[in-house]
Amino acid sequence: MKGYTPPPRMTISNEPAPITRNITITEGISVKDLAEKLGIRAKDVIARLVVRGVFATINQTLDAELASEMARFFGADTEVITFEEQAAKDTTEATESSEEGAEAVPRPPVVTIMGHVDHGKTTLLDSIRSTNVAGGEAGGITQHIGAYKVAITDTASPAYGREIVFLDTPGHEAFTRMRARGAKATDIVVLVTAADDGVMPQTIEAIDHAHAAEVPIIVAVNKIDKPGALPERVKKQLADRGLVPEEWGGKTVFVDVSAKQKTNLNLLMEMILLTADLQELKATPGRAASGVVLEAKLDRGRGPVGTILVQNGTLHAGDNFVVGNVYGKVRAMFDDRGKPLKEAPPATPVEIIGLEGLPQAGDQFVVVTDREKARDISEYREQKAREAQLAKSSRVSLEGLAEQLKTAGMKELNIILKADVQGSVEVLGDLLGRLSNDKVRLKLLRSGIGAITETDVLLASASNAIIIGFSVRPERKAQELADQEKVDIRLHSIIYELQDEIKRAMTGLLEPTIKETYQGRADVLETFRIPKVGTIAGCRVSDGLIKRDSEVRLLRDNVVVFKGKVASLRRFKDDASEVRSGMECGISISNYGDIKVGDVIEAFVTERIAAEAIK
Repeated sequence: MKGYTPPPRMTISNEPAPITRNITITEGISVKDLAEKLGIRAKDVIARLVVRGVFATINQTLDAELASEMARFFGADTEVITFEEQAAKDTTEATESSEEGAEAVPRPPVVTIMGHVDHGKTTLLDSIRSTNVAGGEAGGITQHIGAYKVAITDTASPAYGREIVFLDTPGHEAFTRMRARGAKATDIVVLVTAADDGVMPQTIEAIDHAHAAEVPIIVAVNKIDKPGALPERVKKQLADRGLVPEEWGGKTVFVDVSAKQKTNLNLLMEMILLTADLQELKATPGRAASGVVLEAKLDRGRGPVGTILVQNGTLHAGDNFVVGNVYGKVRAMFDDRGKPLKEAPPATPVEIIGLEGLPQAGDQFVVVTDREKARDISEYREQKAREAQLAKSSRVSLEGLAEQLKTAGMKELNIILKADVQGSVEVLGDLLGRLSNDKVRLKLLRSGIGAITETDVLLASASNAIIIGFSVRPERKAQELADQEKVDIRLHSIIYELQDEIKRAMTGLLEPTIKETYQGRADVLETFRIPKVGTIAGCRVSDGLIKRDSEVRLLRDNVVVFKGKVASLRRFKDDASEVRSGMECGISISNYGDIKVGDVIEAFVTERIAAEAIK
């Protein structure tokens, strides 16, 4: 057109601006947020990214290195902090600016029970809670982290009306990572040592964890009622390791207790509260909640379930949150006794439903107002984790070539691991990794939570692997496929038995094993409570047959709840020697009455057979 002058082309200077200010950015910051912090238009950042060879939209997340490079070009130096740190900073500023809820108030202390296996940690906690937890654990040892809130109801106690939160950690040597996590989340450590046994390896390890976390230690010398108890010997052994009793001129509080006789439990709780008062533990209930994941598991009926310890603020039903690389919304939460809660104040352990995936135990939990932001951060972290995993696998295959040639004579045992909760998967993965020796190398192909599925069996068949199930069972179709494909499935519920079996298998010294022969299964349709007899399960046999002399296991969501024997088997009112598929019957299980509708009773017989070494 005559007389038309085209506008000048937009030119972008390649010269960076001089550094004049400092900004704080979070991991996974979006282009829009970065532009706001820099005080420039988002399209200027996008244009600079295009020059850099990155095509981004306004809502796209940037990794810390690229965001820092962009900020430096526009004249700002950067400090990169995590999303949790930024959320905590924003929450603190918002709380301080508002008058209501800004007041920090005293909170209950979080106490971790630590010590050697079988020294009475869970029994001590049972006595304090007046419940029975150890009785429900396989082999009588704790294999998960339990979290409990205890209110002191003894009116004669000076601490009447106050509360203490207890974390119970496993004592077996394989559970080092769980104990370390317990020490990180705690204010006080109660070290339980048996008066008849003295200081043992896990006792020393627990002391190291407590010192690393810089938390005070109270020593509970347990089992003082036993005939061979020598409390003074325990004090001397611990004094040699730096825990000098107060009566000997030291600073460590020692309390002689008996968990079974409930001796001196009130004194122990008073000492815990006295130590807590010296620390002046406070929290701000009016702010958004933050905390730590103690345990995570996959529940068939409820989906991903997380055990969270709320450390600060108040958690409400309906809150959006980010935990590690998972986000979600609190759809429901329950206390340690399974009672539904609408809100959870500071220092409260809760079980929450509403996670979009399974977090790692130990991840930080933060409540956020913006669900979209929570999802962006979750996706960004998931992507980074995937990239790291891919880089790791490719690097091992290339760099490990010389190592593979060198170890050509080494046998490799492939393992697929399934467990009931996330913490057990971590622990068993570490344990199996440490068991490799110069002749046999253990390789963990896949680990996960929940029942053993057909996919696991197919992978095991393709890669010549064995499947280890810890406190879980194979699905029915998976078991049939495993029998067809001749895949070895090893089921365990006690960690040291699993450890011993793998060790023996690696040295070719497997003893004759107890082989289970599957007989049948029955679905529980109804339950009946009969006085002086107990609970009778009204069942329909869905597969195989059930015999009167069968051993049975009770499955709830494919997780073994109880293992025992048939106490009685009846068809209508008559005793029956066996009941076949398609027929209905009444079954009672010896010494067990907590049968629910929807459970599955699986019958089997056991026989001893000579075992071969795993090849």
